Amino acid sequence: MKAPVLFEQGKPLVVEEVELAEPCEGEVLVRMVASGVCHSCLHAADGSWQGVLLPMVLGDEGAGVVEAVGPGVSTLRAGDHVILSWSPTCGRCHYCVTGRPVLCQRKPPRNRMYDGTTRMSLRGQPVYHYGTVASFASYSVVPECCAIPIRPDVPLDKAALIGCSVTTGTCAVLNTARVPAGASMAVWGAGGIGLNAIQGGTIVGATPLIAVDVHDSKLEYARRFGTTHRINATRDDPVAAVRDITGRGADYTFVAVGDVRAMQQAWNSLAPGGTCVVIGVPATGAVLTIDANGIAGSERRLVGSAYGSARTYVDFPRLVDLYLAGKLKLDELITHRYAIDEVNEAFRALAAGEVARGIIVF
Repeated sequence: MKAPVLFEQGKPLVVEEVELAEPCEGEVLVRMVASGVCHSCLHAADGSWQGVLLPMVLGDEGAGVVEAVGPGVSTLRAGDHVILSWSPTCGRCHYCVTGRPVLCQRKPPRNRMYDGTTRMSLRGQPVYHYGTVASFASYSVVPECCAIPIRPDVPLDKAALIGCSVTTGTCAVLNTARVPAGASMAVWGAGGIGLNAIQGGTIVGATPLIAVDVHDSKLEYARRFGTTHRINATRDDPVAAVRDITGRGADYTFVAVGDVRAMQQAWNSLAPGGTCVVIGVPATGAVLTIDANGIAGSERRLVGSAYGSARTYVDFPRLVDLYLAGKLKLDELITHRYAIDEVNEAFRALAAGEVARGIIVF
């Protein structure tokens, strides 16, 4: 199969003919229809994140059709439409059975399958999977728990975005923070995840709903997705602006970028009793410093959100239904489509802030 391979961080990906093994016990083979181009993959490619196993096929956001199933697979069959999840779950550990499967204690070894090996190889050498799913490849073998079946009447190129950015952003609002109707809310970063956090705010009726970014083009996207106010952090002090708009600070702030300065601003913008939800993952070694005296007396909370605290078997179908009901925007998120050999251009446009979401279409 064709797949863009990352051989060295900071260098362009190279499209190669990669060998793909058949699915083993508890695995499925998926023919990919589309993959979103995610900022986390860019961090792995440009060297912001260390410890990446190479060579690797990137991609953690995709959808496709099951082509074949391995022994022991009971929930899927050939022809099923699926969204890939980069967060494997065992269904039996403490966190899975208590409703927090993103914290599963029995995940496979990093960038490999449960048996510790890979299903991809190139010239006799193993090729590692990004986030288990490697959605930039035209075909992918994944654990059964990472292929979530959905209704067949949703376009798979749109559904692909649910695999990461839509779930991570929207469900941070719906699941992690559980923002109540009418609460004030501010989102730092109006990229793929931030726009979906804004969508979550729109769904629950947050008001005012504020976006903070450093690009006017992204703030324009934020306007289209339902924000009431927009702040360009290169021209205005976001903390002062949020406090001016809300009167006492925001009830909920969300940080959808891996930037420590944005995290500090979001924390400082909170109202008493407010909650700051950190979604973005900063560069390796980054440290967040906050004033400890501003926690207890004001009852402010700092919360992490991984994958929007998703329960994929529940949330993926729910988000599909919201899309088909016209309550969740997916078409509008896609600002450019790329062929598989245009992946480096897709990363360039993402880094430059030129797109809301680019997708690779196979």
